[in-house]
Amino acid sequence: MLKIGLTGGIGAGKSEVSRLFAAHGAVIVDSDVIAREVVAPGTDGLAAVVSEFGPQVLREDGALDRPALGAVVFADPERLKALNAIVHPLVRARSAELEAAAAPDAVVVHDVPLLAENGLAPLFDLVVVVDVADEVRVDRLVRLRGMAEEEARARMAAQASRADRLAIADLVIDNGGGLAELSARVDEVWAELAERAVV
Repeated sequence: MLKIGLTGGIGAGKSEVSRLFAAHGAVIVDSDVIAREVVAPGTDGLAAVVSEFGPQVLREDGALDRPALGAVVFADPERLKALNAIVHPLVRARSAELEAAAAPDAVVVHDVPLLAENGLAPLFDLVVVVDVADEVRVDRLVRLRGMAEEEARARMAAQASRADRLAIADLVIDNGGGLAELSARVDEVWAELAERAVV
């Protein structure tokens, strides 16, 4: 089994790279998806979040109001730490379960947005960073996700810097071009990963 840590700042295109790896046959362990699962209605995770942040972070249907929670934690680093202290251990436990279920010769790609921030690089055989200039990321977040520019910059500022991510990269996927270029680069990286998986 080859364990890959895949990361990239918000707006870099990490989710698209993850999708392309999945198309090649990678087992994807997506931390964002798991992070939503562990705070779904009825979970201990959601109960802990409500206990910490109050019922105002719930929607009327009892689900987590992610924008309301985001407005709190992205404006206050201490509140973000409190949220991470609840969610991250739950995500790690579920990720370990999914990895353990993969075939012995699998390439397991852990899609981890906060890999650099949390010092997780040593947990993986290789770290792949999806990289793009900060101004391109701001443009994508505003244009494609409908964020206000200030919100986009605040989200980016709450994450590791581009330099910090590149410092832990074993392989870099540049996503500054179009989808065809990205797909071609992912093909190259996958060929290298597949070769390493069978060694």
